[in-house]
Amino acid sequence: MRIRRAALVAAVLTGVVVAPAQAAPTSHIRLDQVGFGTGEAKHAYVLGGAANARFSVVDSRGRTVLTGRTGASTGSWSEKFPSVHPIDFSGVHKPGTYRIKVGSATSTAFKIDSLNRLFAPVAHNTVEFFQAQRDGADVIPGRLNRKPAHLTDREALVYEEPVFAGEGGDQIAAPLKPTGAKVDLEGGWFDAGDFVKFTHASSYSTASMLLALRNKHDDALYAEAKFGLKWLDKAWDEKTGTLYAQVGIGTGSEEFGFVGDHDVWRLPEADDKLQVEPGDSEYFIKHRPVFRANVAGEKISPNLVGRVAGSFALAAQIEARKNPRLARAYLDKAAQLFSLAKTEDVGQLVTAFPHAYYPEPSWTDDLEFGATQLALAAKALHDKRYQQFARAAAHWAKEFLATGDPDTLNVYNISALGHADLAKLLKAGVPGAEVTEAQVVGDLKRQLKQGADAAKSSPFRTAANVETWDVGSRTFGFITTAALYQKVTGDKTYQTFGTQQRGFALGTNAWGTSLIVGVGARFPECPHHQAANLSGSPDGGSKVLVGAVINGPNDASLFGGLGEMPPGSVSCTKPYTLEFNSAKSVFADDLRSWPSSEPAIDFTATGVLGFSLIAHG
Repeated sequence: MRIRRAALVAAVLTGVVVAPAQAAPTSHIRLDQVGFGTGEAKHAYVLGGAANARFSVVDSRGRTVLTGRTGASTGSWSEKFPSVHPIDFSGVHKPGTYRIKVGSATSTAFKIDSLNRLFAPVAHNTVEFFQAQRDGADVIPGRLNRKPAHLTDREALVYEEPVFAGEGGDQIAAPLKPTGAKVDLEGGWFDAGDFVKFTHASSYSTASMLLALRNKHDDALYAEAKFGLKWLDKAWDEKTGTLYAQVGIGTGSEEFGFVGDHDVWRLPEADDKLQVEPGDSEYFIKHRPVFRANVAGEKISPNLVGRVAGSFALAAQIEARKNPRLARAYLDKAAQLFSLAKTEDVGQLVTAFPHAYYPEPSWTDDLEFGATQLALAAKALHDKRYQQFARAAAHWAKEFLATGDPDTLNVYNISALGHADLAKLLKAGVPGAEVTEAQVVGDLKRQLKQGADAAKSSPFRTAANVETWDVGSRTFGFITTAALYQKVTGDKTYQTFGTQQRGFALGTNAWGTSLIVGVGARFPECPHHQAANLSGSPDGGSKVLVGAVINGPNDASLFGGLGEMPPGSVSCTKPYTLEFNSAKSVFADDLRSWPSSEPAIDFTATGVLGFSLIAHG
């Protein structure tokens, strides 16, 4: 299942998936399958073919509205496709449905329209994914006919931190040890294609949804954000000062006689029907262990503090006008939690058990984000702590900048989210602030420039490196950061860059597939997701995991020896991707291919925010 670093799979996945020998290559047109705003720069790419080839843009009635010539190659993709040629059709502005033709190749149909009409539905689709990820009693049946699951989480036993060992750091090295305490952690979202729940990813997802909600109200988005908040409120025990970090354990142990979540392929509701006793191999499938981020009253890993407190503070901002009493309760929760952040001798951050599932090294960005949202909440509620929180936000921004962290927006680094809001606070004036508006805006620009520079050497002008890990995650991060930067500054320098990254996510890639299930003419049909596989439509149909963002292409060395389909699964593989793989980058629309095809709430949450910003400005 989902382990977020190549190091954890390199030992067991070797070799390269190579496309079978083919006849002379043909051309394929790749573009954003959803479409383009009327005033946007518009680019497509021809995979194969030649420079200076004639192209035409035709409307839905077959009339040619624009002609031109393809540009010089932007680079080589693979041995079969040694060149990629750009098409600039920015001259087409009129709303409508179009296709592009180059020789015998014809693109999928796409639209030109307002950004709101094009991308508000995409934002709504990403929210639908979260509805499908719901756990507990309050599920939404949806397309997959979801049913209540894991009601035993209402009285879950708390265990000491597991002991791990092994080269990947994910092998159970000792029996699980109960503390004797019980906690109610029913509800929340499944993290990915499995059924484990993590506060780390859930708080990032909740915060991203609340930022989108603050940008533009939407009833479905509001309901889902509240669902996430309800679970975070359970995970944070104010009375004892304990933050719970995880429900369930992914890795089992043959030595100690139990299987983990990742060892059993089933629907989630099946877990409640198990008849098991302590010591049975599937005991932890039904009676899922809970793990703490801290012992009651002790300091808490600062990365979790920042994003969970930030989520509560964002909720306070949203509720400030219509329900001030509730807003103040959220603000007080956030402030109490924030005061318990461990900021000295931090050591290894708490993300997941094992830490290798989410090996985050960064935490000053989380505290900047949390303090910034606390300041904005205090300001909205006319709370006297406003200046205190604002100065704390500036302090942690300074500390983050001092690290020289080169990362960009993704679940491991949320500095862009903190910077965008802190810049507005600093512009209004924060006495004693340790950073300036120019410095935090400058780091936002640094992140975008870093991506834009990388994109110059990519055949499809993709910023994320398709020959390594977390391509989808970082692509959606660039999409969102470009939109945030333009909103904060009014500067359109990176508008086209953002459009290009959006294009990659929606079909402007070698494989011609969207990275969002149910969006675009071609999208992943075999996500590594148990509920979608067992209740969905693997060979077409409407029962798909709409809105799920997958990771996409990855380092080719991760895809050798995929093995058999998971026992109990519905076999699903789509061979169309094979001819478009390169020696270094592979995308596999295959149930077994979790490095490529497993969706996750953090990937999708960035999409919720990014597409909301694009659609609603």
